[in-house]
Amino acid sequence: MRAVSKDTVKKAFTATIPVMTGYLVLAIGFGILLKTKGYGVGWSIAMSGFIYAGSMQYLAIDLLCGGAGLLTTAVTTLMVNARHLFYGISMVERYQNTGKKKPYLIFALTDETYSLVCSEESVKGIKEPKEYYFLVSLFNQSYWVLGSIIGSLLGNIIPFNVEGIDFALTALFVTIFVEQWLTAKSHVPALIGVISSVVCLVIFGADSFLIPAMIVIVALLILQKELL
Repeated sequence: MRAVSKDTVKKAFTATIPVMTGYLVLAIGFGILLKTKGYGVGWSIAMSGFIYAGSMQYLAIDLLCGGAGLLTTAVTTLMVNARHLFYGISMVERYQNTGKKKPYLIFALTDETYSLVCSEESVKGIKEPKEYYFLVSLFNQSYWVLGSIIGSLLGNIIPFNVEGIDFALTALFVTIFVEQWLTAKSHVPALIGVISSVVCLVIFGADSFLIPAMIVIVALLILQKELL
């Protein structure tokens, strides 16, 4: 097996530093919150290793504690992460011929990782682009797993008032939304998401609006694409 060049490792690590700063904070919050619900460091490692989906991991805590059924959990997971279906389609060509790494690359394609590997510009001047994709994915998940462990251990040592800590992820999404709004050429997809969510919230209530909202958003985005 050919060794990866130091230059590729350095570029991948440098590119993921901004993600590291955000992931560590969010994952520490997740680890602390999970620990306060009675789940130890082993659960933090397992969930960050096998689920590895920030928003879904936060939701999974409530699902675990609320005794949600398998069907509810499966449908919720699918709808919350439905956007990754579109990420995956756009990465089919880029992840061709990646061999044994392909399953992991597909699994580890988070929002932040996608933003680092989705464009040709991201690998400009890199001699080993496929190794770069793999390292970016691996570094990003490592930050999340490490933060989860730290949060869980801190939850053992220091008593925390966790009220509002799960709002950290909401704050991140608001920041991403504002950034996309300022840089996007078209605001139609954003408006579809906001309006659909508000309408479904009014109709179905705070406890049941998520899945209907996601279905409506996906349907309207597909319709918009067909009309254009």
